[in-house]
Amino acid sequence: MLKLISWNIDSLNAALTSASARAVLSRAVLDTLKEENADIIAIQETKLPVTGPSKKHLEALKTYFEGYEIAWVSSNPPAKKGYAGTMVLYKEGLAAETTIPRIGAPDTMDDEGRMLTLEFDKFYFVNVYTPNAGDGLKRLPERQKWDELYADYLHELDQKKPVIACGDFNVAHKEIDLAHPKTNHMSAGFTDEERAGFTNLLAKGFIDTFRHVHGDVTDIYSWWGQRIKTSKINNSGWRIDYFLVSDRIKDLVSKSEMIDSGERQDHTPIVLEIDL
Repeated sequence: MLKLISWNIDSLNAALTSASARAVLSRAVLDTLKEENADIIAIQETKLPVTGPSKKHLEALKTYFEGYEIAWVSSNPPAKKGYAGTMVLYKEGLAAETTIPRIGAPDTMDDEGRMLTLEFDKFYFVNVYTPNAGDGLKRLPERQKWDELYADYLHELDQKKPVIACGDFNVAHKEIDLAHPKTNHMSAGFTDEERAGFTNLLAKGFIDTFRHVHGDVTDIYSWWGQRIKTSKINNSGWRIDYFLVSDRIKDLVSKSEMIDSGERQDHTPIVLEIDL
């Protein structure tokens, strides 16, 4: 049985080195993940420099995840510095070939460190931090193009071997995937265009494992906005973090759920167990 975890950490540097109250909460989540003893851990929004994790970062990571190999990609010029970024930690002994895909995305999206692909013996593992449509939906057209290209990319991989794709997809697919759908139809992450992009992705031969396991259960989310202090207390959340798998391996999934992140708002980690 393989155990995989995905988490948008919203700054690995802050989580590992800051003394802020939020960083303390982030480290409590890292303690929880350490106990999970996953085979593969995908992290999004690392916000590390072009040079990647420093010696200090690597030493700090080792206190949580000893015995793991680390693959990473950061935002590179002409993209913004210290922006986006993804990382995958996988247990030593798991042989993987890492690639940093370029999918022909618009603007600087291909340079923002948004995707890592690891090829393992029996499957591809893709960690993604999907671009946000932004305030005022100013990046929605580019986001729509990204969604289309990303779906095609996963489909190409799927022709070779099964795919497990995870990360922060920045979209609540259905009305049951957020607490207040009626007031959010023009909000980034719940526009008709973004939802259609996710539908198109699934139609390429992929399964939303959470829905596969739990059906139409409601009121379970993976993200609570930080701007509203009571969003998590009131469970006013969105489910925007996913584990997707190739349709042909969906019945090998035994678990797909959220990991409790305590008081910490923003994203909570998600976990998948699959018998590959």
